[in-house]
Amino acid sequence: MLFVISLASLLTTALAASSAGQLGFALGSKRADGTCKNTADYAADLAVLSAHTKLVRIYSVSDCETMKYLMPAAAASSPAVQVMLGVWPTDDAHYNLEKAALRNFTTAQTKSSIHSVTVGSEALYRKDMTATQLASKISEIRTLMSGLGASVPVGTADSWNVLAQGDAYPAIDASDIVLANAFSFWQGQDLQNMTNSVIDDIMQALGVVQLRARVTGSSKLFWVGETGWPTDGNAYDAAKPGLDVAKTYWKDAVCGMLAWGTNVFAFEAFDEPWKPVATGDNGIALPETSWGVFTVDRKLKYNITCPYA
Repeated sequence: MLFVISLASLLTTALAASSAGQLGFALGSKRADGTCKNTADYAADLAVLSAHTKLVRIYSVSDCETMKYLMPAAAASSPAVQVMLGVWPTDDAHYNLEKAALRNFTTAQTKSSIHSVTVGSEALYRKDMTATQLASKISEIRTLMSGLGASVPVGTADSWNVLAQGDAYPAIDASDIVLANAFSFWQGQDLQNMTNSVIDDIMQALGVVQLRARVTGSSKLFWVGETGWPTDGNAYDAAKPGLDVAKTYWKDAVCGMLAWGTNVFAFEAFDEPWKPVATGDNGIALPETSWGVFTVDRKLKYNITCPYA
């Protein structure tokens, strides 16, 4: 089913919403030169981000020993910033390192800073595993976290179109929280259509998550897991990077979804110059270094205040 919704109707709905959605930021684990961050680096990140959010998400707890160094910074942050932890579930060696990090660094001091856990980041989109296999890993991590005294929501993050397909149902059903990633840029949308495109995508994913919640008799938290627009680089079909376009995307798409009551993770917090190129579905490879809402030295690129969120 295809949902078509205009920004005007979205904002009309938002006026009747009981509350705005929450804003979070995807947070990288490396410095500009590609070396791993330490606790002081994360403390500096959170000091800036805490003026705009109460939540960041990461993709792996063991890579760069992220959980070890980030969680003390989160526990000490003021205003407090929680962390949505990420677990990489694919190869067994990596997955075992992820579980070991959870066991080692979920402590009395850090538990209150853990918001939730996502198992996998577009694992189904990349066909790393089946939805049934992913569901098993989600359940395993939920049991592990509960045993550690951190009974937090556990779920997964994947591309909106994958979540909208029936093959994803087992993973959705196993999840307490579901994140849908949606990028108008990587769909080659121009300035005129980028907002309606991402809203339509998210509506489709949300509709399926809501349906599965009804079918299974469960409640599920829903977030836009990643969305954003690059401020520099080359065009991807009709999608053109740039500061002015990114500002418009934030004001219309991100603020619009927040006003509608949808939780949104911006991709991403800070520019990451070390990153390799990313390849879209049309085979075009582009650098993914300028997607930050902030520069690499933590300067805000544009106003991110949402007037109606």
